[in-house]
Amino acid sequence: MSKYQKQGFKWRTQEVYSLAFKLQIVSEIEKGDLNKNQAKFKHGIQGCSTILNWLRRYSTLDWKTSSENAMSKKPLTPEQRI
Repeated sequence: MSKYQKQGFKWRTQEVYSLAFKLQIVSEIEKGDLNKNQAKFKHGIQGCSTILNWLRRYSTLDWKTSSENAMSKKPLTPEQRI
């Protein structure tokens, strides 16, 4: 018996989710029924960015460009604010 088994450590396994399940989660988030964290805990999804990746891939909303635009915005100089 290894030290991890003695301590009650549970190995995480990688889940394989069906396309129908992924699309169901994405539609729940797009409708506004759940946010990403609520969907993660409700359905027992392990990864932190798993749902975000599904949203980028399968969503009808534009998740990818909105986050890129937010990060690329530079603060305006005083001359530009006037």
